[in-house]
Amino acid sequence: MGMSVGSSGVSGGRRRRSRRHAPMSEINVTPFVDVMLVLLIIFMVAAPLLTVGVPVDLPETNARPLPTNTQPISITVRSDKSIFINENPITLEELVPKLKAIAENGLDERIRVRGSRDADYETISKVMGELSGAGFRKMGLDSNPIQ
Repeated sequence: MGMSVGSSGVSGGRRRRSRRHAPMSEINVTPFVDVMLVLLIIFMVAAPLLTVGVPVDLPETNARPLPTNTQPISITVRSDKSIFINENPITLEELVPKLKAIAENGLDERIRVRGSRDADYETISKVMGELSGAGFRKMGLDSNPIQ
């Protein structure tokens, strides 16, 4: 009788030790959620403060305002490699001289290059290269679909 009690006591003690030292397989996400909520609140409060400027009383000048309401010149490249300035068809060789003639702001004119979905990439890159080589600085690719 003493043996059975001693053997069960030893095995029972081992079970208790192994349960105490078993690794925990759960992740407590509560601290992560708390940190994220605090960061969200900080950024929500700080974002409006970043856009506020210093009030300045600017002097009056006779300079004309920058044209911000003007539409940019649109250059369109179609899938058949045809090139258009606004709605007027042109060739690649005529592109720069005609642009310089119609650009009101000279080389600072805003230009958008549009290409149809199946347009040749080589033609679009040639148009962009011609514009860049001519000195136009304010150009970009338009992602609006061509109608």
